[in-house]
Amino acid sequence: MRYMKLVTAALIGFACLFCLSFTNDSTADSPFRIQDSEFISDTLQYPTETHLQNVQQLTFGGDNAEAYFSFDSKWIIFQRTKANEGVLCDQIFIGKVPKEGEKFEYKMVSTGKGRTTCGAFLKDGKHVIYASTHLGADTCPPVPDRKKYGNKYIWPLYDSYDIFMADLNGKIVKQLTHSKGYDAEATISPDGKTMLYTSDKDGDIDLYMMELKTGKEKRVTNTLGYDGGAWFSPDGKKIIWRASRPKTEAEVKEYKDLLAENLVAPTNMEVFVANVDGTDVKQITKFGQANWAPYFLPDSKRIIFASNHEYKRGFPFNLYTINGDGSSLKKISHDNGFDAFPMFSPDGKKLIFCSNRNNGGTRETNVFIADWVE
Repeated sequence: MRYMKLVTAALIGFACLFCLSFTNDSTADSPFRIQDSEFISDTLQYPTETHLQNVQQLTFGGDNAEAYFSFDSKWIIFQRTKANEGVLCDQIFIGKVPKEGEKFEYKMVSTGKGRTTCGAFLKDGKHVIYASTHLGADTCPPVPDRKKYGNKYIWPLYDSYDIFMADLNGKIVKQLTHSKGYDAEATISPDGKTMLYTSDKDGDIDLYMMELKTGKEKRVTNTLGYDGGAWFSPDGKKIIWRASRPKTEAEVKEYKDLLAENLVAPTNMEVFVANVDGTDVKQITKFGQANWAPYFLPDSKRIIFASNHEYKRGFPFNLYTINGDGSSLKKISHDNGFDAFPMFSPDGKKLIFCSNRNNGGTRETNVFIADWVE
């Protein structure tokens, strides 16, 4: 679960852009642009974004995020909210990657009930997975009252979230998780056999792997703190994810107190990598603030991720690459609001991401695709 709308005060306080990664109150509350030397209003691409070519905007209007490729690089799955179209909170949509000059056409594949998040294609190209609260209620679940927590950004761990498999027409063919608690943020291994996801079913927010054929599960992380947004490396040998690690007595208490209320405050995150079996855990970033939405480059060595670490005020969020040993940090995107959710196409030719750019001064977040240039 990763996504949306906060008031301006919360934005300035920090994570109203980071909320895109989590709850779905709306998307990317970033109506303003910071005046600096490279300020450009409503642009598809900034001159300094030299690794991106032929940037194309795929969605126009609403709150669109978490856009990911199918295994054959021909389809995209993403989550979308647009109240004036009757989509009151995130639902899952799919569409074919358009050719140059074509319009991006998409359709809903979730039920339209409850709230959904974190879609992914299966390797057969005929099915998708996503998390949904629709078994709990047809309506959108309530968002937390942040005033109760000093207007801190708080993300709800809806215990009605479970993960489902559906065909491309939206028919649910299987319920994959059944635990009482938050089950979401699922991705699929390169061989198509294993699902990696986040759950709080054992008392903390951890990563789990499930064999899709047998349902056999393994807990991957065991350190106190939020672990989520995990992906496999393209070669299938490693996993990468974002994590919080409360250390002081006060931090641990706050984390546990919120968790007892099915809540988490994910404002301090770093990128971690481990072997696919969960061994040899390494913290890659140590920048402070929010470093998240990590994904491996096609070489399975370098990493791309979103971060606000350059800005004490908590925004903008931009995309960066870094080596697997934490060296050679490089800034990739330069929007003055929000760039996040990067994913490379399996063929390594394209990068998809979500951004506030080119939104006409609104608070909308849209999906963009670009050719990747080394």
